[in-house]
Amino acid sequence: MRAIALFIASAATIFIASPSRAQDAAAGEKVFTKCKVCHIADQDQNKVGPSLHGVIGRTAGTHPGFTFSPAMIEAGKSGIKWDEPTLTKYLQDPRGMIKGTKMVFPGLKNDQDVANVIAYLKQFSK
Repeated sequence: MRAIALFIASAATIFIASPSRAQDAAAGEKVFTKCKVCHIADQDQNKVGPSLHGVIGRTAGTHPGFTFSPAMIEAGKSGIKWDEPTLTKYLQDPRGMIKGTKMVFPGLKNDQDVANVIAYLKQFSK
Protein backbone atom coordinates (compact mmCIF):
# COMPACT_ATOMS: atom_id res chain seq x y z
CA MET A 1 0.00 0.00 0.00
CA ARG A 2 2.86 2.37 0.83
CA ALA A 3 4.47 1.59 -2.52
CA ILE A 4 1.29 2.60 -4.35
CA ALA A 5 1.00 5.81 -2.35
CA LEU A 6 4.66 6.60 -3.03
CA PHE A 7 4.17 5.93 -6.75
CA ILE A 8 1.11 8.20 -6.91
CA ALA A 9 2.91 10.97 -5.02
CA SER A 10 5.95 10.68 -7.29
CA ALA A 11 3.84 10.70 -10.44
CA ALA A 12 1.90 13.74 -9.26
CA THR A 13 5.11 15.60 -8.45
CA ILE A 14 6.59 14.84 -11.86
CA PHE A 15 3.37 15.90 -13.61
CA ILE A 16 3.15 19.17 -11.67
CA ALA A 17 6.84 19.95 -12.15
CA SER A 18 6.81 19.25 -15.90
CA PRO A 19 7.12 22.32 -18.09
CA SER A 20 3.86 23.25 -19.71
CA ARG A 21 3.24 24.88 -23.04
CA ALA A 22 1.44 27.91 -21.73
CA GLN A 23 0.12 30.02 -24.54
CA ASP A 24 0.89 33.73 -24.70
CA ALA A 25 -1.17 35.70 -27.24
CA ALA A 26 1.02 38.81 -26.92
CA ALA A 27 4.13 36.76 -27.72
CA GLY A 28 2.16 35.12 -30.52
CA GLU A 29 1.39 38.51 -32.02
CA LYS A 30 5.13 39.19 -32.24
CA VAL A 31 5.79 35.83 -33.92
CA PHE A 32 2.82 36.46 -36.24
CA THR A 33 4.75 39.36 -37.82
CA LYS A 34 6.42 36.64 -39.92
CA CYS A 35 2.95 35.72 -41.22
CA LYS A 36 1.66 39.27 -41.84
CA VAL A 37 3.28 39.45 -45.25
CA CYS A 38 0.60 37.05 -46.48
CA HIS A 39 -2.11 36.85 -43.78
CA ILE A 40 -4.36 39.01 -41.61
CA ALA A 41 -5.91 37.64 -38.44
CA ASP A 42 -7.67 40.60 -36.85
CA GLN A 43 -9.84 41.32 -39.91
CA ASP A 44 -11.66 39.13 -42.38
CA GLN A 45 -9.57 40.14 -45.36
CA ASN A 46 -7.61 37.99 -47.80
CA LYS A 47 -4.12 38.96 -48.91
CA VAL A 48 -1.63 36.71 -50.69
CA GLY A 49 -2.89 34.06 -48.26
CA PRO A 50 -6.39 33.64 -46.88
CA SER A 51 -7.67 35.62 -43.92
CA LEU A 52 -6.97 33.85 -40.64
CA HIS A 53 -9.81 35.68 -38.91
CA GLY A 54 -12.01 32.89 -37.55
CA VAL A 55 -9.61 30.17 -38.69
CA ILE A 56 -10.06 27.98 -35.59
CA GLY A 57 -12.78 25.49 -36.50
CA ARG A 58 -12.69 26.29 -40.23
CA THR A 59 -12.39 23.47 -42.76
CA ALA A 60 -9.12 23.67 -44.67
CA GLY A 61 -9.36 25.25 -48.12
CA THR A 62 -12.74 26.91 -47.60
CA HIS A 63 -12.41 30.65 -46.90
CA PRO A 64 -14.69 32.67 -49.23
CA GLY A 65 -13.01 34.73 -51.91
CA PHE A 66 -9.66 32.97 -51.75
CA THR A 67 -8.32 30.63 -54.43
CA PHE A 68 -6.72 27.70 -52.64
CA SER A 69 -4.36 25.16 -54.12
CA PRO A 70 -5.94 21.86 -55.18
CA ALA A 71 -3.94 20.21 -52.37
CA MET A 72 -5.52 22.47 -49.72
CA ILE A 73 -9.00 21.94 -51.15
CA GLU A 74 -8.45 18.18 -51.04
CA ALA A 75 -7.20 18.48 -47.45
CA GLY A 76 -10.49 20.11 -46.53
CA LYS A 77 -12.50 17.49 -48.39
CA SER A 78 -10.59 14.81 -46.49
CA GLY A 79 -11.84 16.30 -43.22
CA ILE A 80 -9.02 18.56 -42.06
CA LYS A 81 -10.33 21.31 -39.81
CA TRP A 82 -8.11 23.93 -38.24
CA ASP A 83 -8.05 23.09 -34.56
CA GLU A 84 -5.13 23.33 -32.15
CA PRO A 85 -3.48 19.96 -32.92
CA THR A 86 -3.90 20.38 -36.68
CA LEU A 87 -2.59 23.95 -36.65
CA THR A 88 0.35 22.86 -34.51
CA LYS A 89 1.37 20.25 -37.04
CA TYR A 90 0.77 22.57 -40.01
CA LEU A 91 2.61 25.56 -38.56
CA GLN A 92 5.64 23.38 -37.86
CA ASP A 93 5.88 22.08 -41.44
CA PRO A 94 3.18 23.31 -43.87
CA ARG A 95 4.55 21.53 -46.95
CA GLY A 96 5.20 18.36 -45.01
CA MET A 97 1.61 18.19 -43.82
CA ILE A 98 -0.11 19.26 -47.05
CA LYS A 99 2.06 18.40 -49.99
CA GLY A 100 1.29 20.77 -52.84
CA THR A 101 0.16 23.71 -50.70
CA LYS A 102 0.89 27.14 -52.16
CA MET A 103 2.25 28.33 -48.82
CA VAL A 104 6.00 28.78 -49.15
CA PHE A 105 6.68 29.54 -45.47
CA PRO A 106 8.97 26.80 -44.12
CA GLY A 107 7.27 26.61 -40.73
CA LEU A 108 7.96 27.57 -37.14
CA LYS A 109 10.59 25.35 -35.55
CA ASN A 110 10.09 26.54 -31.96
CA ASP A 111 7.17 24.74 -30.26
CA GLN A 112 6.53 27.69 -27.94
CA ASP A 113 6.26 30.04 -30.94
CA VAL A 114 3.68 27.71 -32.48
CA ALA A 115 1.66 27.62 -29.25
CA ASN A 116 1.82 31.40 -28.96
CA VAL A 117 0.71 31.99 -32.55
CA ILE A 118 -2.25 29.69 -31.96
CA ALA A 119 -3.12 31.70 -28.82
CA TYR A 120 -2.97 34.85 -30.95
CA LEU A 121 -5.25 33.32 -33.61
CA LYS A 122 -7.73 32.14 -30.96
CA GLN A 123 -8.48 35.77 -30.11
CA PHE A 124 -9.96 36.24 -33.56
CA SER A 125 -11.77 32.93 -33.80
CA LYS A 126 -14.48 33.35 -31.19
